[in-house]
Amino acid sequence: MIKRKRITKAVFPVAGLGTRFLPATKVIPKEMLPVVDRPLIQYAMEEAREAGITDFIFVTNNTNRPLLERYFGDNESLNATLSRGGKIAELKLVSETVVDPRNLHFCIQEQPLGLGHAVWCAYEFVAGEPFAVILPDDLIQAKPGCLTQMLDVWCERGGNVVAVEDVPRDRTNRYGILDVVSDDGRIASARGLVEKPAPKDAPSTLSIIGRYILDEAVFDHLNKSMAGAGGEIQLTDAISATIGTGKGQVPFHGLRFDGTRFDCGSMTGFVEANVALALASSEYKEYLRERLKRHL
Repeated sequence: MIKRKRITKAVFPVAGLGTRFLPATKVIPKEMLPVVDRPLIQYAMEEAREAGITDFIFVTNNTNRPLLERYFGDNESLNATLSRGGKIAELKLVSETVVDPRNLHFCIQEQPLGLGHAVWCAYEFVAGEPFAVILPDDLIQAKPGCLTQMLDVWCERGGNVVAVEDVPRDRTNRYGILDVVSDDGRIASARGLVEKPAPKDAPSTLSIIGRYILDEAVFDHLNKSMAGAGGEIQLTDAISATIGTGKGQVPFHGLRFDGTRFDCGSMTGFVEANVALALASSEYKEYLRERLKRHL
């Protein structure tokens, strides 16, 4: 087996305005909305840390950046108040959110030009090495975490690795869809990608969700800043351009991860995530069960 250098950097595209969650997101970034007891961005960070990521690159906007810096920074006043009150458990929870500022990096996406553009904005921090991309909108309940599972596949096979799910054919126009060469039921090898194809044109029903491990070759194509579907710079187009086994090209695999994904970019998925994670907690499980019995 080829020994590969450990991946230590992850990009978090969080520059969106969260318009589907207005008015809540008028002053609170969508990634800071809580699912049960912690914000979406913390679930993403915890998944990254479990996978061995040590450098966290946020592609954000000028409004959201200060809030993220404060959340992942140390709050000495709060720490002192909790300590004086003997609230040791709460102090521990707060301390677990702190990230060394030397490992936090921020870049600004001035215009909403697509996911490919957001990743391109992080070029100076990740150029020259493979890296991960995590979309906090996709909260994934999994043990081990989805990114850890993907890194196991990457260590074995290299190239680009994405998390995938099968979707109904009539919904392929919402996702990047794999053009599959082989599929063992867990790992699919692909020769290409199609961004949001019409159901009749979709090469499969295997869709990419918000987890990527990308070879640095993707920037050779993102640097061209070519618009794709919807007039945006599509990450899937850049990935597709790198796929192959020849010189300058890389293999591409989709992993059907073990776990449950919640699309928290939609209100339905956000509510589903809150219910599912609350049911997984002994603190809320019995209450929810009793409440549901009364209303069903």
